[in-house]
Amino acid sequence: MATVAPPIQPSATLPASTLGIAKRGLLKFLRTPQLVVLGTIQGAMFLLIFRYVFGGAIGAGGLAYVDFLVPGFITTGILFSGMGAATGAAEDLEQGFVDRLRSLPIPRSAVLAGRALADTAMQVWGLAITTAIGFAVGFRIHGSVPDALAAFGLLLVLGFAFEWLFITLGLFAGNAQAAQGLALLVFPLTFVSSAYVPVETMPGWLQTIAENQPITVMVDAVRALTQGPAAEALLGHGAGFYVVWSLLWAAGIVAVFAPLAVARYRRG
Repeated sequence: MATVAPPIQPSATLPASTLGIAKRGLLKFLRTPQLVVLGTIQGAMFLLIFRYVFGGAIGAGGLAYVDFLVPGFITTGILFSGMGAATGAAEDLEQGFVDRLRSLPIPRSAVLAGRALADTAMQVWGLAITTAIGFAVGFRIHGSVPDALAAFGLLLVLGFAFEWLFITLGLFAGNAQAAQGLALLVFPLTFVSSAYVPVETMPGWLQTIAENQPITVMVDAVRALTQGPAAEALLGHGAGFYVVWSLLWAAGIVAVFAPLAVARYRRG
């Protein structure tokens, strides 16, 4: 059953409209506890498998594998949680919620911005849970506290950027099942990256792909910020290098997919 949107004042401003739609998205998430519980269990299960099943067979240079794994896991986790945005956007379109919003005197850009804002806020929950589980299985921060907080903020920026990709996929898919299938196309990128194993262990041709896609840069940024000099020595550059490249990738993703999503929304 579709959640009823909170009332929005006539001719509402862009900020008010965006916040109203974001509030509706958050309430829908909170009123679906099975999604909260299932998402938490899935994240915990995969982290435990990598930590205790594969961890003993994977070397990570000068880092303990758990300190290598958790930054990669929480970074790719924002993609997994973001996949729900594709399904959610397709459901809103399929169930007529988007048509109802079009009939209201609100800025059209607020519909998509509110969706992206709500989904980013939901990622905070998943990020907090995954990080807590990481600490429980031995992960520790070896960088400074400000750098660790910067890593958290960077993850939210990256999550917001990928929300636009998934919203675009959801709007173009047109129904929830197709949206879920399209979103899964992003899944292989998480494995062909430095998230779970060092890129150097891959075949040469695969290293080229892994080193030149955004997930690797983003994972390395979070890894360098949370693990400090040991990670920077392993990766070959300082944290600032990876943070700058991550922000450029995030800006590029928004620049490409936000206009596509808005164009698809306006076309109806």
